[in-house]
Amino acid sequence: MRHDVESTASTAVSGVEASSWDDAARIMPTPTGDALPRRIADFATLGEALDYAAGGQRGLNFHDARGTLAQRYPFAELRRDAVANAHRLIAAGIRPGDRIALVAETSAAFAAMFFGAIYAGAWPVPLPLPTSFGGRESYIDQLAVQLGSSDPRLLLFPAELASMAQAAADAGGVAGATFEQFAARTAPAGPLPQASSDDIAYLQYSSGSTRFPHGVAITHEALLENLAAHGHGMQLRESDRCVSWLPLYHDMGLVGCFLSPIANQVSTDYLKTEDFARRPLAWLDLISRNAGTTLSYSPTFGYDICARRISSSTDVKGRFDLARWRLAGNGADMIRPDVMQAFVDAFAPAGFDAHAFTPSYGLAEATLAVSIMPPGEGIVVELVEETQLSGGDVHAHRPQRYRAIVNCGKPVRGMTIEIREEDGTPLPEKAIGKVWCTGGSVMVGYFRDQDATDACLVDGWLDTGDMGYLSDGYIYIVGRAKDMIIVNGRNHWPQDIEWAVEQLPGFKAGDIAAFAITTPGGEETPAVLVQCRTSDQAERTRLRDLIREKVRAITGMNCVIELVPPRTLPRTSSGKLSRAKARTLYLSGEIQPYDIAA
Repeated sequence: MRHDVESTASTAVSGVEASSWDDAARIMPTPTGDALPRRIADFATLGEALDYAAGGQRGLNFHDARGTLAQRYPFAELRRDAVANAHRLIAAGIRPGDRIALVAETSAAFAAMFFGAIYAGAWPVPLPLPTSFGGRESYIDQLAVQLGSSDPRLLLFPAELASMAQAAADAGGVAGATFEQFAARTAPAGPLPQASSDDIAYLQYSSGSTRFPHGVAITHEALLENLAAHGHGMQLRESDRCVSWLPLYHDMGLVGCFLSPIANQVSTDYLKTEDFARRPLAWLDLISRNAGTTLSYSPTFGYDICARRISSSTDVKGRFDLARWRLAGNGADMIRPDVMQAFVDAFAPAGFDAHAFTPSYGLAEATLAVSIMPPGEGIVVELVEETQLSGGDVHAHRPQRYRAIVNCGKPVRGMTIEIREEDGTPLPEKAIGKVWCTGGSVMVGYFRDQDATDACLVDGWLDTGDMGYLSDGYIYIVGRAKDMIIVNGRNHWPQDIEWAVEQLPGFKAGDIAAFAITTPGGEETPAVLVQCRTSDQAERTRLRDLIREKVRAITGMNCVIELVPPRTLPRTSSGKLSRAKARTLYLSGEIQPYDIAA
């Protein structure tokens, strides 16, 4: 959240809140302005940050599916409830360093349990909510795998998910309870442990992987370093207020729109992610109803779906007021300029300014933010020849095609970025290579996975796995992290897709390569190449349809499924599948799939 302190607020409740925009519910939101002097995350620990924020009147506000304020939750109340939860955890035998797994619903109960773990010296571990696809068993399996990885003492969850969450807890031998059940326990008073800045604050599972989970371990010092970088990079103002629908199990939602508002004392209004999915324009309605909203973040697909929901008959100017939205953050997936322009075209009548777009780049292994566009510069693109992006021959005898690459801003305070060759040699400006970064907010490592840590952390430098280049001090990201496929803001590891296909009869490890491709319309979609040994046309059609349904079941996406001849997929010198080369060969036409009737 953001910095640039103005001395305009001298009252606890600003004029915006004095207007009764939630009179129907008879609940007033926490104020935007506050007499408490703002501090830009200059604390030693996250607990100290909440202690300070609790001295003011700002806080969190939770809204229902229609955007009506259901619960105001001042930081002072959050601290009170968190301290009580810390005493409950200690009474239950929880000790510093123990993990507390929390199904991360957007609620006051989750917030109070997260900080309860912090005050008890334990490590909260936010875990995902179920999606609309995959079903009960897939969700239980995902929770069980992440519980096995994080090895928590306790799993807490919302009551409506009790059946599935308890099944996962039972499978892993973990004690489970609903948030309400735990909050009903007695909270005997007693001393709380004192955390130090180099203690682990929490574990973040960012990939959603059901097969290869990595718990990113973040210290209090690294977290506060990154949260301060948010405040300074976004030039936080006294009049700033945030709206968010982002899930709290994702780093952008957890760090950017939950922990940052607390450490930087910003009142924030929340919609549940599932409510946004059902009624995307409720996000913009909420921004409009609270005219003080200036900050809100979304992946590209959030802007896309809102622009698509506007019809020619919609009274955009009459319904929405987006004139004060000064930072419309873009992150979490590849930023598409065409989508951003479509959003501007749709909502300029409501006062939206294209210069509000604020591209950024980050990853959980760096806590969150690595770079951010300076406020007011908007979307800036450069055209790059497509063969450069995939490592192919620029002079190949085929028509040149260019892709617009979005400028993701400058390194945040305390962060340094380098572009390197595969062997680690630094590259000059404009040369595409691997993105490396170093700074105080880089993770300690992956929890109980030294091999994975050593593979990406070298002498304090983090190999992000992303591809990009530097230009005049700005970073341009051209490729995905570690082969990750990100569609509609959701992360999908190719290993998960490949493993799912391997479970089908007739396929084995090494037969499948999954990667992301860009459609002619600029959208990203997964492509799955599968080595097929049958020559029967009808059987190939059956297998392709079977694979498509299997992939859809675990990802919720329609993928491009291509059957290819045996021994087609390329290998590295050590015999491992090379997805990057498979993608390059497929896009260049060197891998020719079987011709199967639609």
